[in-house]
Formats: sequence, C-alpha cells, structure tokens
Amino acid sequence: IVFAYGSLIFKPPPHTIGRTVGYVKGYARRFAQSSNDHRGTPEHPGRVATLVRSSDWAKFIPDDDSPEGDIVWGVAWTIDPRKENEVRAYLDDREKNGYTAQSTPVYGLDENGNENVLMDDALLYVGLPDNEAFVGPAKSLVSLADLIFSCEGPSGRNDDYVLKLATACRLLSPDVADSHLFTLERLLLELRAKHGMSMGIVNQKDQREVRGVV
Repeated sequence: IVFAYGSLIFKPPPHTIGRTVGYVKGYARRFAQSSNDHRGTPEHPGRVATLVRSSDWAKFIPDDDSPEGDIVWGVAWTIDPRKENEVRAYLDDREKNGYTAQSTPVYGLDENGNENVLMDDALLYVGLPDNEAFVGPAKSLVSLADLIFSCEGPSGRNDDYVLKLATACRLLSPDVADSHLFTLERLLLELRAKHGMSMGIVNQKDQREVRGVV
C-alpha cells in the first residue's frame, strides 16, 4: 500500500488494484522540495510537494497555524502483491530526487464523522529536511507562486502540477482542507489570467487523471 499526497494521486503507480481516500496525521503538505528532474531543470529547479512533520515545519515558521492542523488528505493505492517489488523499484526511481521511504497509518472518517484507522502500515515518500533537495519555506506564497509559474521540466509546467494537485485534492472528499495548496492555486490562476493563459485543467484526459480514473 502506497500513500499518495502529490502527483501519485493523479498519476498512480502501475499495478494498482485498489484506491482508498484517507489522510495521514502529524504532517504538513508543503512545496518545500526542489525539482530539477520533473517540474524544473538543474539551472531553474521547480518546486514540488513534500510532507514535513508538523514539529519540523514549526521550527521554520513557528506561527504557521494552518486551519487544517496536521492532517494531510490523499489516496492509499493498494498494489498487486505479485508486483510489489517491481512497483517499489519504480517508485524508488520516480522519487529519487531527495525522497525517503517511511511507513505510516492511514486514517479516515465514517459516515458520522468519527475517525478510524483504514490501514496500519502504508508506504510514504517524504522529503526530509536534511536532504539536499529540501529548500524549506519560501519568503512568501506570492514569491513561491512566481517561481512555480516560471518553471518547467521534462514532466511539464510546474504550475500545471500544482493546479492538478489542487483539483485532485478537492475531488477526494468534502472534508479536505489545505490552505497552503489552495492559496497557491489561487495565486497561480491569477498569474495565468494576467498572462492570458488557460485557467487550469481543461482536457478530458486531465479530468480523468485527477479523479483517479486510470
């Protein structure tokens, strides 16, 4: 089982046989990881999402009181047991730019809003603060949006990645809240409008991706 909180939500690993919406606790989703291999270049690295332990992020920004607290929503993908080694090798390569594999329980809410453990042990790729690609917080979300808007790599425009992720997270559950992500989304849409660009996801393929239809 692999927990997805970034592009793995809408570009899942191969050989998935199940999809469960849930959340992990004790983390914040932040665009604090540089990307020189997917959404940027070595000369102009982009920014991609990583999970940072809330206690570690508080050392950078003590007053970063996000209304969602330390809950991060995403998708737990169940992998075909016969293909686990193959998928693990694929993910290790895909997340090679500074990400470390950890394990975590995945939680969910029942119809009455009560929390329960959906999975005891899911694989999670995080960019630890001591990895070379970790860049920490930007000066401001405005400056971060400007940087993301200007970056592009082999996997496409950096702002496309952020907008797809924001759309995908909204579609997961009405309970999803992520002020950092959704503020970046708003700022990037404003930049797109200013430059006369498309206002987000427009084609059917992208719509299927963010809904987890593969």
